[in-house]
Amino acid sequence: MSVRRRTTLRAVAAATVAIALAAGCSNANSGAGKGGGGGADGVLTIGKPDGPQTNNSNPFLSTSAGATLGYRYMIYEPLAMTNMIKPTEKADPWLATDWEWQSNFTKVTFTLDERAKWADGKDLTADDVEFTFNLLKKHPALNGNGIPFDGIAVEGGKVVLTFKESQFVNQNKIIQTFIVPRHIWEKVDNPETWPNRTPVGSGPYKLKTFTPQTTTLVATPTYWNGKTKVKELRYTAYNDNSAATTALATGKVEWSFVFMPNHKQLFIDKDPKNHKLWFPSGLGIHGLWFNTARKPLDNPALRKAMAMVVDRNAIHIQAQATLYPEITNPTGIPLPAGEPFLAPEYQGANTKPDVPGARKLLAEAGFTLEGGVLKDPSGKPVTLTFTDPAGWNDYITGLAIIKDSVKQLGIEAKVKTQTAEAWGVDVANGNFDATLHWTNSGATPYDMYQNVMDGAILQPIGKSSQAGNFGRFKNDEATTALKEYANAKDEPTRTKAMHLLQKIFVEQAPMIPTAAAPIGAEYSTKNWIGWPTEANPYAPPQHTQPSALEIVLNLTPAK
Repeated sequence: MSVRRRTTLRAVAAATVAIALAAGCSNANSGAGKGGGGGADGVLTIGKPDGPQTNNSNPFLSTSAGATLGYRYMIYEPLAMTNMIKPTEKADPWLATDWEWQSNFTKVTFTLDERAKWADGKDLTADDVEFTFNLLKKHPALNGNGIPFDGIAVEGGKVVLTFKESQFVNQNKIIQTFIVPRHIWEKVDNPETWPNRTPVGSGPYKLKTFTPQTTTLVATPTYWNGKTKVKELRYTAYNDNSAATTALATGKVEWSFVFMPNHKQLFIDKDPKNHKLWFPSGLGIHGLWFNTARKPLDNPALRKAMAMVVDRNAIHIQAQATLYPEITNPTGIPLPAGEPFLAPEYQGANTKPDVPGARKLLAEAGFTLEGGVLKDPSGKPVTLTFTDPAGWNDYITGLAIIKDSVKQLGIEAKVKTQTAEAWGVDVANGNFDATLHWTNSGATPYDMYQNVMDGAILQPIGKSSQAGNFGRFKNDEATTALKEYANAKDEPTRTKAMHLLQKIFVEQAPMIPTAAAPIGAEYSTKNWIGWPTEANPYAPPQHTQPSALEIVLNLTPAK
């Protein structure tokens, strides 16, 4: 499964979306090194299995080459840098030296770093920040996180944002917003479609060359926040996972996120000393989404019984080759990242299959097992179709395991494959029985639960759902709890709402969580050291995440 597929399909189906840089941690920025790559000449090679790219460096468009390959994070910078694998930790200052939220989270004031400059030498000021937020407010297509901006102003050299409702759940999304230069973007007629082919940001790199296969960035000698050892970044778009895996194995690519079912044989064993991978999780998950508007899946007892028998460990080992962190708690909350949010009643709970318990639950709900066939309360056999795109081997293997698991309950399921495009449309329109799909992720489990259970974004079957709730889950209690969590004025109220959301998720089973969404990567220490690791988790290692810039600034040539 490639990252690109999640990015592009999110545009179709969901419309969307550490350590401070220490002074002296790196040295001289200079012109790009010449040669084939590696620490000796200052080149870091990055690859992805996403196929040829179109020249588009608009940082706000999730389908741009800058987003797909991840190089937008090297050109444009946020106000603060968050760590997705430690979501409760305070973010590190970046373009902003400080930010202060009002106690009810309806107002935030940013104090900017006066040293900040654009790559063209002009000062980065509060006017640029004010312009950026107004740009997102005016153009919803650029506001991928759907932030409901209200007031945007500069007061005493500081930027002040006000909102009509609490933005507790959107804090990290707001402070991670890319800031763009007003003197360039104010001249753009239609920023929603602008390809931005000569991007100017405040980051340490600028675009040197672009081809559909390879994009090259070079270090900016005048970077305002220090200097970097990495002089050149080369991003190559490979046609498929196999080609990208080969490039990693041979050392042609030093940093990537590729799903490989035999990662030890295909990658690690090729250079055991230097070939590394680390796949931590944040607070997003993958899972089997049920279409709860279709019979018999409108019956929560059937959904919960299925959730009780699915073998997550088999999915972890066979479908995901142990690369994706395993889901071990029925709330779906990935651990350890989500440990602080777990309700007391689910601490110590596990996802070990319980076939007898599931059969008992079904019998109590009026289901019958006759001749090995499960029949719903009306006497109709329970038959289901599981769908996902052809070629997504981790998902297809996962569906096969789920099919075998629910067979133990007498449920006859079949696996159907589609093109990615057709699948994306069907998921958005609610034209499916059940499908493996990912959820949103954020600083708390709210984003995951809101994506799955929010009645405020519920659409009828046949009308495209762009914000989530693809399973058409309708539960007023869940919708109210989500709103209460987002708008709570104190922590006890917020905690109560979060615990209720977990209870609803477990008992109503709108989806079966199957894996934590990985924010990992494969990388080589042959030429570069300083990568994040389990022992030093200053950032998630994936190069398509906002903290990728922090990683590059932390790298130094291997001795």
